Amino acid sequence: MVCPRCNSDVPEVSHFCHHCGNDVRSGDAERKKAYAARPDEPVASFRLVSTIMPQGSGRQPYTYKVALGIALLLTVVTAALGALPVAIMVAAFSIPIVYILYLYDVNLWEDEPIPVVAAAFVLTGVLAAVFTWLWSDKIQLSTSTFGGNDGSPAGRDLLLLLLLVPVVSELIRQVGPLILASRPRYDDLMDGFTFGVVAGVGYACFETLVLFWGWISGGFAGPGSSVGTWISVVVLHGFIKPLVYGSATGLAGAEFSGLGEGYDGFTPRWVAGLIQAMAVNALFQGGVYLLGFVGGHGSTIGSILGVVWGLLLLGALIIRVRTVLHKGLLEAALEAAARGGSNHASGDQAFCSRCEMPLLPHSDFCSACGNSVRSVPKSARGTAVPAAATGYDATTGETQA
Repeated sequence: MVCPRCNSDVPEVSHFCHHCGNDVRSGDAERKKAYAARPDEPVASFRLVSTIMPQGSGRQPYTYKVALGIALLLTVVTAALGALPVAIMVAAFSIPIVYILYLYDVNLWEDEPIPVVAAAFVLTGVLAAVFTWLWSDKIQLSTSTFGGNDGSPAGRDLLLLLLLVPVVSELIRQVGPLILASRPRYDDLMDGFTFGVVAGVGYACFETLVLFWGWISGGFAGPGSSVGTWISVVVLHGFIKPLVYGSATGLAGAEFSGLGEGYDGFTPRWVAGLIQAMAVNALFQGGVYLLGFVGGHGSTIGSILGVVWGLLLLGALIIRVRTVLHKGLLEAALEAAARGGSNHASGDQAFCSRCEMPLLPHSDFCSACGNSVRSVPKSARGTAVPAAATGYDATTGETQA
């Protein structure tokens, strides 16, 4: 059988082309029903873990879901009890810690964890703290939604939130990912996206600490009438904001890395991704600021609406990220197929880390489940066993007795 997309010879028993990932049975050329990084999910779905953690979601997605769920529950409970310092610290560091553990789990950093952490997280965090201090303290730009805002939106503050803060903050978040993605061992599409997410969640963490340092140093507040506002604010800035920042920066990082071998660099696609990230930042900051005036002073309506606005942006970003990564993995595999296939599953027979079926030589996709080899942890790529031990015939795609 010949794949109609890349003209590769495909075994008759295959469901997907092992070179380009095309679904040779359903005729779904764009694979809308089988996300490249998790084929049992459609592309257009609101699956958070398999979106921001594409390289590990196939093996143990529930581990990360449970970790994030426990952190969110702890944040809500401590905020409801009035333990604001604890709630803010847990909210600020929860997603960065979970994400760093995820990177160790998938062995993304290989043998250089310290330089990568320093470049993608600590460096971004320090720059974020300095810039946030400058615009929140020196420029005296207030974005507080605690208890609602008095008066009406200030044109100066809104202008800064729509232009200065989104543009400069996104440029800061690009520094670490671009340095890392320009290195040969980290120039893959998935690497660029992941480094962008690291930078985004790191920036959000330190920005939150600076913005709410008054709450952190204020001590135990005790439960009161403002509990709804406390919960809304810590959830917005501790969970929704880092995911929005990380997803937006990750998209630009993925465009910098590009599809094929080597990084693409400062191409029009990267510029478009950067502008898109800045626009998302502006929509988030501006929307939260304006909604904070709804209900007036002492009202929690504005804070709750800020959470809703953040969730809407995050939902749209999740769909956008999944679409970009899905198309990127398919297009990168098509380019590799034109060169004779990739080296991810070359040599001795290897198994798919998701369905444990044998991979054909030079595969970019599993021919059985359609999972992208690029989306699995590096430690699991090309897990080789002798072909004779499996009895698998790469020519026919059948397992011999």
